[in-house]
Amino acid sequence: MARMSGMPAAGETSPRRLFVYNGGFLTQWRLRRILTLAGYRIGLGLPGANDMVGVWGNSPTAHRGLGVAARRKVPVLRVEDAFLRSIHPGRAGAPPIGLHLDRNGVHFDASQRSDLEQMLATAPLDDTALLNRARHAIVRLKEAHLSKYNAHDPRLPPPDPGYVLVIDQTRGDASVTASGADRAAFLEMLAFAQEENPGARVLIKAHPETTSGYRAGYFGPEDENDRIALYTDPASPWSLFEGAVGVYTMSSQMGFEAILAGHKPRVFGTPFYAGWGLTVDHADLPHRTRSLTRAQLFAAAMILYPVWYDPFRDRLCTLERVLDMMEAQVSAFRADRDGWVASGIRLWKRKPFQRVFGQEKRMIFTDDADRARSMGRAWMIWAGKAGAEHAGAVRIEDGLLRSRGLGAELVPPLSLVTDDLGIYYDPTRPSRLEHWIARRETLRPDQALRAERLIEALTVKGLSKYNLGGALPDLPRGHRILVPGQVEDDASILTGAGAVRTNRALLKAARAANPEAVLIYKPHPDVEAGLRKGAIDAQDLADFTAEHADMAALLGAVQEVWTITSGTGFEALLRGLSVTTLGAPFYAGWGLTRDLAEMPARREARPDLNGLAHAVLIDYPRYFDPVTGRACPVEVVVDRLASGTVPHPGAVNRALAKLQGIFATYAHLWR
Repeated sequence: MARMSGMPAAGETSPRRLFVYNGGFLTQWRLRRILTLAGYRIGLGLPGANDMVGVWGNSPTAHRGLGVAARRKVPVLRVEDAFLRSIHPGRAGAPPIGLHLDRNGVHFDASQRSDLEQMLATAPLDDTALLNRARHAIVRLKEAHLSKYNAHDPRLPPPDPGYVLVIDQTRGDASVTASGADRAAFLEMLAFAQEENPGARVLIKAHPETTSGYRAGYFGPEDENDRIALYTDPASPWSLFEGAVGVYTMSSQMGFEAILAGHKPRVFGTPFYAGWGLTVDHADLPHRTRSLTRAQLFAAAMILYPVWYDPFRDRLCTLERVLDMMEAQVSAFRADRDGWVASGIRLWKRKPFQRVFGQEKRMIFTDDADRARSMGRAWMIWAGKAGAEHAGAVRIEDGLLRSRGLGAELVPPLSLVTDDLGIYYDPTRPSRLEHWIARRETLRPDQALRAERLIEALTVKGLSKYNLGGALPDLPRGHRILVPGQVEDDASILTGAGAVRTNRALLKAARAANPEAVLIYKPHPDVEAGLRKGAIDAQDLADFTAEHADMAALLGAVQEVWTITSGTGFEALLRGLSVTTLGAPFYAGWGLTRDLAEMPARREARPDLNGLAHAVLIDYPRYFDPVTGRACPVEVVVDRLASGTVPHPGAVNRALAKLQGIFATYAHLWR
């Protein structure tokens, strides 16, 4: 497979000095960091024989560097944003997630063959694995409504279908200039759109920077009439493509996305995606004679050509990793953009909640349901506090990869779940998690691979919900069955238990069914810490009580798990263990467990383990990175938990936790 464009060639001394004459290279940390990781060291002054000059595309300052490079006879590296960039435009201060580093030209200027054009014209682009990656990534872009900029709102309904989409661009944009276009060319494009689609409505899609007030476009209100309308709503480009009967563009990246959406756009400029048989071209591009598939075009433009950056791990990465990150961040932005009002959130939780949910607009906390409902914001309620008066509120709870430490010890969570239907531990009503599990009955190969790698990481790194550590005791030999104790007044027991509702009753049932087995009883960590209800003397029923033992280590030393509703049963499934449930936990009833209690009839899907893990650990929760303070994919939290780079309770929280131990009977006051 070809190396990434712009990266130092084999045999080059790395890092290579890159002399720049644009202040942005010096002031933008992310830009400098990506260049450094790609093998370039920013320099000032005059380049020597083995150096390069860096310029930003065809920007107004590019002539400075081009002049120096010509006089010093050194090569030029042209730098541009990648086609998947950020939530907000760069002019809003958002750093890029990837760059194009081109040693021959810029992708939007057909007068000088860029690295991308050479790749499209000559690279084999026939590797099956590469093309499969491309196809899967295209689907992910569509599903997550990802574009170059992503402040749009997929919830906005698109216009009634049957319209022609004409894409505006910002005045003076380098790709427009490179195409030799001006206002007259855009008006000509608009005329073609009308003539070739008689009777159809014409929507002029404004550029995000135009609607944000950063730069003017080529079209304005003066171009509207009874048939033509400017469209400035922040709808998803992918939603707009669905209802369009035709797409017209000069050189916008939306033309590329239109191809991915199944259109054959009419192109009036000379963008990188024109001339390969996937567009109807108004301009003459005689040097582009090759016919490409959508997957081949995408593979070159989005996988091979860009240099992608992982800000969580501070290293270069693949497109798939970037999609993981962008999906997490865009999902959080869309949920938070209008602000939250929250009820039932205890005082100690409010600061971490503000960090997670209040980055777009500060959260408002109130336990007055009428006031919360009247504020016109999204409304969340701690699931255990939800009642009839909270109808319409989203329920929130800790996720299944929570922290290193207990919630009852006031350790803030790294994952939370929001559920607009119910909550995962309550089988008496549908939950959003059940919908995800049913949807993941079938996985694409890339989804299955991601889930498989996640399961492997969790098991190899020995991670569980709380990750408390502790030694693995010497266990009796034999067929070992782990019986995890639970908090007996926990909501999952109150809503999800069957006839067996206590830790002692669970042990009795396990012993009666397995008289010769070695029963290992593990008290719940909150109970061991004296913070919750459920302590029992298990000596007469269990062969061994594994107090303060590491749960992940225990799971590696047993052959089965018997439980009522404990999340340990899910962790056991990830490790390939047999799991018997006596209640109806979220992971039961899908064909992966032996269920002795009645299951909800609606759990009809039969996902495999990868499908269940994808729903529970990737789709359903929201993760927060304590290092960068940003929403992140699950893999980042796995790394943080494994390394110990996680938050710990401060002095005040530790003191409160000790008081909780003294007043454990009144746990409802702080939970």
